[in-house]
Amino acid sequence: MQPFDAQPKPLGDGSGDDDTGGSAGLTAPAATEGHEGDEQLLAALLDGMEAGLCAFDRTGVITHWNAEATRILGWTADDAVGRRGFAGWAARSPDAAEAEERLLGAMDSAGRQVHEFALLTKDGRRVLVRTQSAAVQGTDGRPAGVYCAFSEVHVQIDLERSIALSEALFTDASWGVVLIDADLRPAVVNAKASRLLQTGREEVLGRPLGDLLTQGVEELENALQHVLAEGAPPATTDLWLALSADQESRRRCWRSGFVRLGSPLGEEPVPLGVGWLFIDITRQKATETDGAQVRFRYQQLHRADRAAAECGTALEAAALQLDFALAGFADHALLDLADDAGRLIRIAATPTGEPGPCELTPGAADSGIPVGYPLAHPALQALERIGTVRTSFGPPTGAESAAEARVDEWAAARRWPPGTVHGLVAVLRSRGRTVGALTFLRGSGRRLFDRPDAAYAEDVAARVAMALDLAGLAGER
Repeated sequence: MQPFDAQPKPLGDGSGDDDTGGSAGLTAPAATEGHEGDEQLLAALLDGMEAGLCAFDRTGVITHWNAEATRILGWTADDAVGRRGFAGWAARSPDAAEAEERLLGAMDSAGRQVHEFALLTKDGRRVLVRTQSAAVQGTDGRPAGVYCAFSEVHVQIDLERSIALSEALFTDASWGVVLIDADLRPAVVNAKASRLLQTGREEVLGRPLGDLLTQGVEELENALQHVLAEGAPPATTDLWLALSADQESRRRCWRSGFVRLGSPLGEEPVPLGVGWLFIDITRQKATETDGAQVRFRYQQLHRADRAAAECGTALEAAALQLDFALAGFADHALLDLADDAGRLIRIAATPTGEPGPCELTPGAADSGIPVGYPLAHPALQALERIGTVRTSFGPPTGAESAAEARVDEWAAARRWPPGTVHGLVAVLRSRGRTVGALTFLRGSGRRLFDRPDAAYAEDVAARVAMALDLAGLAGER
């Protein structure tokens, strides 16, 4: 090796007789054209190092000093090469003695030695550097000197922190982390992400996102393309996705953050991909949705109570209760009154075509004509059990037209409007007596009734039952 701004010094044993002891050191090669080209290449490579580099011979005389060492300390190769150790110029005397002892001690040690020293810059500032030193072997196999690569401690610590952060993200992070390349394919996946994706870490690599997700692929790819083009968004976003590995195709909500990855080695930032960090918040979202739904429903009940108090008759109040209950809950409502024989008579219903208010059937209670419900009808089951009954049409099979025909046939058999897929019947009870049945119906565009729906329907039924009982006492029916 040779310095970049000064003539090289041999890494010898420090004796004045170069014909004996100097032959064991590292000497400059003969001045041939090929060797000069090698030296220039070596000088260019060392000059481009991101760490400061200096070399010592056996006696501690500096023989090499690169450009990064000049940048860190301010001392040039002309200032450094030929000096013995750092004392009196690049380090304080107490610091220099310790540094020289440790550096030259690397010649008698195997492998690299890591130390931290306090050095002086040319303008007198004290700089803490971290060094890696190792022995340089001569042609005879004996140590001919030592080289030392060094950088400022805070720079090294920043690098170590970055490496430690990367390793922590891909081992112990509580968030899923996936590195997506510029082709929108996973390149690195941590353990948490593989568990959330329900697949192995190696199985995910290089596969299109469409192979991993059945829903939400477009939204995710749009977000990734935006990050590649414009940079990371200012806040996290919630994505609803469904996994290919999930046979039930349940939708999950993943709170996602994105970071654009650029190469620090290019003159201009070149996107290498996107870091996708996410966590499953499906349960939290479901809780928030359920809470909002409960608040809305019971606000509706409160508004219905206040509006019903202004109605002229108890039957009008019962129909008004159903109008408020239908909002966001069901498509249709049927109100059946029980006569003395326990038969059900239709007294109010919503229109079977376009959505509309629940309308009372004039004179229906006086006619005494019961609804022709077949045996085992959900309304009759509710009366028999004195409890709520839920029912749904099974999953359709075959062609779409055939499935629609089966749905309409299923609804017609139960005396329900065409297109009905889900039904819920709540029994009407007041003063220990059954006064009727209340039916809520949903079409194919809605989910089936669940337990919270049944609880809400029972609250509505209690209010409607009191209104019907009051109508009987008032002689309205």
